[in-house]
Amino acid sequence: MNLKSQTLPELTATLKELGQPAFRGKQVYTWLHKGVRSYDEMSNLPKGLRDTLAEKYPIHAPEVVRKQESKKDGTIKYLWKLADGNCVETVLMRYHYGNTVCISTEVGCRMGCAFCASTIGGLVRKLEPYEMLDEVLFTQVDSGLPISHIVLMGIGEPLDNFDNVMRFLELVNSEEGMNISMRHISLSTCGLVPKIDELAAKKLQISLAISLHGPNDEIRDKIMPVNKAYPIAVLLEACRRYYAATNRRIHFEYAMIDGVNDSVANAKELLKRLKGLPAHVNLIPLNHVEESPLKPSSKAAVARFQKILEEGGVTATVRRTLGGDIDASCGQLRRKYSKEHDHH
Repeated sequence: MNLKSQTLPELTATLKELGQPAFRGKQVYTWLHKGVRSYDEMSNLPKGLRDTLAEKYPIHAPEVVRKQESKKDGTIKYLWKLADGNCVETVLMRYHYGNTVCISTEVGCRMGCAFCASTIGGLVRKLEPYEMLDEVLFTQVDSGLPISHIVLMGIGEPLDNFDNVMRFLELVNSEEGMNISMRHISLSTCGLVPKIDELAAKKLQISLAISLHGPNDEIRDKIMPVNKAYPIAVLLEACRRYYAATNRRIHFEYAMIDGVNDSVANAKELLKRLKGLPAHVNLIPLNHVEESPLKPSSKAAVARFQKILEEGGVTATVRRTLGGDIDASCGQLRRKYSKEHDHH
C-alpha cells in the first residue's frame, strides 16, 4: 500500500517494521500531508531512513499537465497526470467562506449520465486514497491558497469507489494531516442506494448531495441509467434513512435541461416528492457538453422553477456557474487532452 494511503497508526507500524521508533511515524505522516515531492525535503529524518523510504515507498506526486484560470472569478482548473499516465481534473473555487476544491474520485466513470462528459469513455480505474489526497494537497501547494472545503463532485462516482473514498476522508480529516472538518466536506452521488445506507451507518458529519435531475422515473430513466436499478421512490426512501441516521439535511442537485425536466409540472412533481424531507435543492444551469444534444434551460425557466419550490416550502438556490470560460464542468478538459494526445 502506498505510504500516503496509510493512516497514522498504520504508518507508525510500517516504520516500526523498519526498526524505527514510534515518533518517526508522526514525522513522516506530517511531511507527506504537507505535500512534499521527495523524501529529501524531510529535513528532520536521518539520511539512511530517507534513502530506505525512497527505495521502498516512492512518492508519486501528480504533475500539472494543464492549468486554466478563469479571468472572471479566479476559478482554477487543474488537469493532473498520475503516476500511470492517466489524467484527472480538480477545480479550485473561491467563495466568501473559503476556498473549495472539487476533486475526482475515479478516472472516468461508468454511470453513463447523459449530460456528463466524464462518463463518455467509461470507467478506466478507481483512484487510490493518496491520489485523492494529492488532488487537495497539490492544488493547495500549487495555487498557494489554503483549502478549507472539499466537494467530491469531479470525475467518477464516489460511492462506486467506497472503501478508498472512506479512507481518503479519514486521511484528509486527520488532525496531523490537513485537518479539514467533515462538516466542510460534501459528497455527491447519482444514487447508489446500498452504498448510501452503508454511508449512513458510518454517521459521518459530511453533507450528502444526490444528483436527482428529474422528478419522475420516466425522465430520470432517460438521462440517468442508474435510475433503472434504484428508481426515485427507492432512492428517496434511502435519503430518509440517511437523514434519520445522521440528522444532516440532504442536498439535491438538479441540472436544468431545456424541455426535459424544467416545466411547471416538473417543479410541482418534485415538490410533492420532497415533502417532509429536510432538503435543499441546488438548481444547476446545465453545462454544455459538445457530444451531447441537451441544452440548458432559459434563465426564466430556472427562475420559475425555483419560485415554485420556494413557495412550496423547499429551499432552492441556483448555483452560480463558476469557470464557464475555462471548461470547468468536469470531464471536459480530460477529453480534450486525450483527443489531442490520442494517435490512434
